[in-house]
This record gives sequence, structure tokens and C-alpha cells, in this order.
Amino acid sequence: MVIEIENGSGFCFGVTTAIRKAEEELNKSGQLYCLGDIVHNSNEVERLQHKGLVTITHEQLRHLHDVKVLLRAHGEPPETYDTARKNNIDIIDATCPVVLQLQRRINKSYNSAKDSSHRPQIVIYGKRGHAEVNGLVGQTQGSALVIENIAEIEKIDFNRDIYLYSQTTKSLHGFKMIVEEIKKRIGTDVEFNSYDTICRSVANRIPQIRDFAQRHELVLFVCGSKSSNGKILFGECHDANPVSYMISNESEIDDSWLKGKNSIGICGATSTPRWLMNQVKNYIETRTPAL
Repeated sequence: MVIEIENGSGFCFGVTTAIRKAEEELNKSGQLYCLGDIVHNSNEVERLQHKGLVTITHEQLRHLHDVKVLLRAHGEPPETYDTARKNNIDIIDATCPVVLQLQRRINKSYNSAKDSSHRPQIVIYGKRGHAEVNGLVGQTQGSALVIENIAEIEKIDFNRDIYLYSQTTKSLHGFKMIVEEIKKRIGTDVEFNSYDTICRSVANRIPQIRDFAQRHELVLFVCGSKSSNGKILFGECHDANPVSYMISNESEIDDSWLKGKNSIGICGATSTPRWLMNQVKNYIETRTPAL
């Protein structure tokens, strides 16, 4: 039996950096607060909790003083930094550079008009309530319109100037569809600017993972249930190979899936730790002699 872990699967640069910064501080002090799950993978969160990482909410942040708090790769709105300054909180900022650049671009677009009454309409293609999206909306004092899919473009005012951005982990295909639909509907005197701000470490994974899935009889996609990126990639994986299953760890593997399979592929999201995919591989290797 061939059991292969896809080379491109595993943490992206932003997540790797956030975890490195967390571990550096934990090795020094033994405790660190993190605003929200450091990564959308419960297995990795639990590993770091054992090292002393304490996950907190925004409400809990408001009651903390004189401590260190890590901001994960997703980024945060300006009010989070305001709270930190007021409470003398030492911020370890692990915002992904790609997200940080996007925040700055949206903020610049929002403040581009000399007259606040003529500000452009900022539209963000993303998941409502997602940590990254909350940080992006915060750059517009909460005024940006978030649309999750093409059906929601009806919420856009097509008689006002439109600046369209995207959450970094959304589907490139979905973004392009929205751009084309807006072009069909805008008024003649409306300025429409669209910015493809999708992270290529995510977008480039799609053709890679489709090719990988097609090469194997069975594919196990290892991913946390909260990962938006994981849901997109698994959808592509399943489309390329219907004999694909999403699992959070090896305990969710049904041994019947493995019977008669000579080629098994293991892959995951940009929030999936490599050690977890190795555990899945090791489990399969221990089970296959009995099948």
C-alpha cells in the first residue's frame, strides 16, 4: 500500500509565524494569552494549551491588565489595539503580512474621499463574523458591506462607487464571478474598483490538491471544523475524487474506508499541523495488516 502525505499541505507562512512567536514566549515565561484560537485546529490549540497558552475572548481582553497577549494571523480591528493601550497590555502581533497589507489598503480606500459624505462603498467578499473579516470591517469604522456569495450582491447599492476586496482565504473563482456580476449591474457614472486580495498560498493550493486527490484511490483530508480555508480545499478535493473524507484526527477514520485500497493520500488545510497528518499516516500503517 502507498500512503502519501501531500507536500503542499500544512501551515501557511502566517500560521507558522504565529505559532513560532507563541512558542518563543511560552518557552521564556510559561504563559501567554491569545485572542481567539491561534489556529482553526483544535488539536494544535490543545497542544499549545499544555505549554501554557490561554485562549481568551474580546470580552475577557477588556478585563485584563499588564499582561502579554498574542494577536493571531487573522488580524484585529483598531479597537483591539486601543483596548491594549488603555490596559497596558503588551501585544505580540502575529498578524499575517498579507492580511496586514489588506487592512491598510481598505483603510486607505475608506479614507480616500476628502468629504466623508462621499466615501466609496467598501464591499468585502468574505465570511460574516470571521476573525479576519472583523478586522477588515474595523478599518472602515464598521461601515463595510460583507457579502458571502453571489446571491448577496443584491445588498450592494449599484448607484454608488464600489471598492470590492476579498477575505484572503476565499475562492478565487467565487471572487471573479462576483466581479463579473457587479460589472453587469453598475450605473453608467459609477466607479467600480475590484482588488484580488486572495492569498496565493491558498489559491495556488487548489490545482495542487485536485491533482493530488486524483492520484489516489482514497483521500483523507485532515482539517479543523472551524477552518474556512479547509472547507474550500476539501470541496475541491472531493470534487476531484469523490472517495474523499474530512477528518479532524485519526480517531475519525472508519476502517472500512481502507479495505482494498492500494493508494491512500493524506492532505490538509493551511491550518493543519504536519504532525497531525503524520499521526493519521501512522494509524493507517498500524491498521492495514489487520484489514
